[in-house]
Amino acid sequence: MIKHVPCQELKVGMYVHDLGVDWSAHPFMRSQFRLESEHDIQTILACGIRTVAIDTELGLDAPHAQTDEELQRQLDKEMLAVAQAKPIVVQQVSLQEEIGRARNLRGQATRLVKNVMRDARLGHAIRLEEVEPMVTALTESMLRNPGALIGLSHIKNKDEYTFLHSVSVGTLMIAFTLSAGFDIQTVHQAGLGGLLHDTGKALVPDEILNKPGRLTDEEFTIIKRHPMDGFELLRQSEGIDEIPLDITLHHHERIDGSGYPHRLTADNISTLARMAAIVDVYDAITADRCYHKGMPPTEALRKIFEWSKTHLDPDLVKAFTRCIGIYPVGTLVLLESGRLGIVVEHHPDSLLQPKLKVFYDTQKRHYLTPQIVDLSRPMGRGGADAITGHEKAEKWGIDLAKFN
Repeated sequence: MIKHVPCQELKVGMYVHDLGVDWSAHPFMRSQFRLESEHDIQTILACGIRTVAIDTELGLDAPHAQTDEELQRQLDKEMLAVAQAKPIVVQQVSLQEEIGRARNLRGQATRLVKNVMRDARLGHAIRLEEVEPMVTALTESMLRNPGALIGLSHIKNKDEYTFLHSVSVGTLMIAFTLSAGFDIQTVHQAGLGGLLHDTGKALVPDEILNKPGRLTDEEFTIIKRHPMDGFELLRQSEGIDEIPLDITLHHHERIDGSGYPHRLTADNISTLARMAAIVDVYDAITADRCYHKGMPPTEALRKIFEWSKTHLDPDLVKAFTRCIGIYPVGTLVLLESGRLGIVVEHHPDSLLQPKLKVFYDTQKRHYLTPQIVDLSRPMGRGGADAITGHEKAEKWGIDLAKFN
């Protein structure tokens, strides 16, 4: 049984099932391991972690702790309440019209971030005149159809994770600030901040940044320097705005003061930095890395709801969920009919009735001719089905990239 235990009640011999924070907040090789010593417990406490999930079948029990089933029911209620709110949809063209342009833009943005990181490593200032047009182009794509770039953000090559993550965070920051009603200049600066937020990682040695095993305390300290290093690198760039500097420096701060580099609490963290923290975590935990498997988008949103109890701004978590949907574009979902489909577009009135590209029959276990299904349409018009939940592509041996 999985239970959630306050860290002050951890004991040697318990088996940690989930540390309850994103990978960048702890130095452990995995989020699942047996507590072998008091040092393990003290390391968890030093990371500012408040609660962890334990597996009582693999280690000691905590008889009075909340079970995972109880917590998930609570989180599902909170997410359902958000899902029943009217979604935020900005769309001028269809996904089919925008996806090709979005794919090209993403490739260009990835190459741009690579060049930025290379220049930073060589000690050169970042040339904003090369980066700003890309942010403008990403914003224009988001205004035409946000689902195109958001859907592509879930497709990442492990070897290029650092660059693709920066592009995804920039893209999601544009979507988030647009949906929250910020003026277009602020949207632009927030997107710029997202695109450049991890520039400081250019100064982290590759053997640490891509280490597949547990980080030493010294290596974790080096990793935690990247917000400050990035801030200093960006400050050398002529014409840099305060917003990208703030996002770069503070995207790892947490509202309970457990973040870094300055352990700021909620009142001292700007709204845009709190938004960037949510986006950064969401994209990180949905991506496959050399040391962990990415979560499906809906599962990641549930995890972010859980973390909003302590680490992330709860109101902004709800706003982010309304922005990308309970089932974000690119999510693999199972229908009552037994078919699988990918979310391709949100309905303007309901987050629970998106358009899907349906392509697989789980009962007969064979591929179908891809078909667009609008869950908001009545029986006989391609609808009359409903989502029962999200699925993991590897469970069915499916390569989602082929259907995006």
